[in-house]
Amino acid sequence: MLYRTMGSTGIDVSVLGFGCMRLPVIGGKADVIDYPAATEMLHHAIDNGVNYVDTAYFYHAQNFGSAGSSEPFVGEALSGGWREKVNLATKLPVFLIKTADDFERYLEEQLGRLKTDHIDFYLLHGLTGESFDRMVGLGALEFLDAARADGRVGHAAFSFHGEAADFPRIIDGHEWAFGQIQYNYMDVDYQAGHAGLRYAADKGVGVVVMEPLKGGKLAANMPAEVTAIFDGSGIERSAAEWALRYVWNEPGVSLALSGMSTMEQVVENLEIAGRGVAGSLTADELALYVRARAAMAARIKADCTACGYCQPCPSGVEIPRVIASLNAATVWDDANQWMAGYTQVKGVASLCTECGQCEEICPQGLPIRDLMKEAAGLFGR
Repeated sequence: MLYRTMGSTGIDVSVLGFGCMRLPVIGGKADVIDYPAATEMLHHAIDNGVNYVDTAYFYHAQNFGSAGSSEPFVGEALSGGWREKVNLATKLPVFLIKTADDFERYLEEQLGRLKTDHIDFYLLHGLTGESFDRMVGLGALEFLDAARADGRVGHAAFSFHGEAADFPRIIDGHEWAFGQIQYNYMDVDYQAGHAGLRYAADKGVGVVVMEPLKGGKLAANMPAEVTAIFDGSGIERSAAEWALRYVWNEPGVSLALSGMSTMEQVVENLEIAGRGVAGSLTADELALYVRARAAMAARIKADCTACGYCQPCPSGVEIPRVIASLNAATVWDDANQWMAGYTQVKGVASLCTECGQCEEICPQGLPIRDLMKEAAGLFGR
């Protein structure tokens, strides 16, 4: 395992972080984590050098906005001496904070759920410019400083889902250990983007990358023309390695989070991580990503990462699954196969009443109502 220093903290973290948002589940139920399988995966990663574990209050929730089962799983899986081997990160549920008293209440609840007396990296979750201003007004920064002073929080950080223009002022707004951003070879200009990555790094602030595989989309079943670009290089690498190596090539990246769902993914990512050296890609290799980005962008209908923030829909639409089917029918070569898969979606697009609630909280800013209309027309329901 390779390690990099997290910003100006002096803490060395594994270049591969274990993300606990896409753990294996039982019966297709998002909140019913397969404890034996997930624990085996996490322990194997730690035994092979991973020392950073990321979760959040909402992860593996039955409905977005409610407490998920990821934090309790992590607390259980790290008991018995495993907690001392890792840097633990979780996130304050910014969306649920209404008053200053909520800061203390949620931190204490999360410490209990995680079975620990301290959180190494405590993030403000999913900041935008607007939510950052609201948190500042409620005294979040002072709360973080106090929690650091009493030892319950090691370092303050944030994850970002806002406009590019707001990222620098948030970076400059507090003493952060890192900013967590969505970044991959398709998302170089999305949200904070490469410019934000460099801004943070130049300020001595760490950068944690989420969605390096774009929710798994860059790891498997790539369109033929994109696969041909990489295969034509004569370099033998899996799609996952091409994607991860792109992120790790940036010296400003402290680590890349991977939300792994199977032991096979853990083993593969651990093996790839051993080659995640900054600046190791050649100019010719970097040119391949530019070509792949153009080829892929020409096919994607909607840039959804299936984060689930739009759920539950008051009308019962399974928005991420509908968009996944819509993308699959337009991006991948075998559209008929994916159209047939739409029959497994119970909350179909035609149920949409165009209330717009989903669009208000979508981190990607997608025109969901228009997408539901298109899907209903394409799939017939």
